[in-house]
Amino acid sequence: MGISSRVSTPTGTRAGARELAESTPATRDRYVDLLRVASLAVVVLGHWLMAAVTADGRVGNLLAVVPGLQVLTWALQVMPVFFFVGGFSHALAHRSRPGYADFLRGRLRRLLRPTAVFIGVWGVLALAVQLLGADGGLTGVALRLVTQPLWFIGVYLAMVALTPPLLRLHERHGWGAFAGLVAGAVAVDALRFAAGVPYVEFLNFALVWLAVHQLGFLRADGMIRRPAVLAAAGLAGAALLVALGPYPLSMVGMPGEKVSNMAPPTLALLCHGLWLVGAVELLKGPGTRLVARARVWRAVVAANGIAMTAFLWHLTAMLGVYGALLALGVRLPEPATAAWWAQLPLRLAAATVLTALLVAAFRRFEAPSAVPRSDGPAAPAAVGVTLALLGVLGLSMTGLGGLLEGHAATLIAVRITAPAAVAMTVAGWLLVERPTSRRSA
Repeated sequence: MGISSRVSTPTGTRAGARELAESTPATRDRYVDLLRVASLAVVVLGHWLMAAVTADGRVGNLLAVVPGLQVLTWALQVMPVFFFVGGFSHALAHRSRPGYADFLRGRLRRLLRPTAVFIGVWGVLALAVQLLGADGGLTGVALRLVTQPLWFIGVYLAMVALTPPLLRLHERHGWGAFAGLVAGAVAVDALRFAAGVPYVEFLNFALVWLAVHQLGFLRADGMIRRPAVLAAAGLAGAALLVALGPYPLSMVGMPGEKVSNMAPPTLALLCHGLWLVGAVELLKGPGTRLVARARVWRAVVAANGIAMTAFLWHLTAMLGVYGALLALGVRLPEPATAAWWAQLPLRLAAATVLTALLVAAFRRFEAPSAVPRSDGPAAPAAVGVTLALLGVLGLSMTGLGGLLEGHAATLIAVRITAPAAVAMTVAGWLLVERPTSRRSA
């Protein structure tokens, strides 16, 4: 997932961020690491800003309260940048570790471990509050909301799993492989909106995000030579699609909307991704000079080592702040009022502090460990990543409320319960985590 702020050395000692930063080879593309950290930081900040919690514990969306702010999502919906950076990193990682099982384990151990711990901790809490009958109000909302960002983990798992075949397509066809995914996304939206074909829209969870991921392969091979054209085409395409409809203005999901650009992803979101990728590539020069500074690079290295842990727990921190305010009898102002904006810096500061405390408690599960090479079969790892991605996607939809009743939601066209989603995630993690070897089989 990136550079860690603490890594194991051959002698068994651990090097801190300063030592790791100072030992970074000159050939490393530090700008990619900066983009990874910056994109996740923007996502976290965006979630904190969008939360509109009322005095009675209801959680709304600031963008729904003030629709004029939705245009800001064209700059702040930066998840495409993270997936783009993922494609770049996955291409380099697979070329250095081409065995499928080895590649999966190498890329996913630092992702699935903190995710499994997050689900385990929240699962225990969910059972406890349900047994105590305390799963109402903001607590009940929290049980539903804290797992929603896991959709990102599921999509990322799919990207890792599909990297080997898609990288081969890239190496054979270059921009043609990317164009094929874009054509697929166009066809899906045409079938969805023009022909009314049911369920076809869910294909764009793969086609749209994998197209953005494919741009990372192109970057790895130096094939994005005209980022200004990419940015302009993406921005113009998104603007035209939104103007003509049926695509909404917001590039994030909005409550009650008939069409979302995010779930499932649309062609407008893909154009938005092209605009962002072109924009960050245009900023590569100044970004590279910035991260070349020793102090900045140390900060990037340190942040990369805790990025996934912070992402997993940031909603917990935000809801914890609101819960504490309500428990202390602090009256929350109506969202988007002058009093609400005046209180915002304090809420953000409190959420930052609480996130830091949670990171301190759970960061060790993100710490990298040696992944010995294995000559084992690819099947267990492939099954593991499939179970894990279905589990976390399902859990992002069901939430952790009603575990004892087996609360269910529809994942594409299949009903999945929260307990089943938890079981699939844990089973998948264990299959990916466990090394296999034909000689020991």
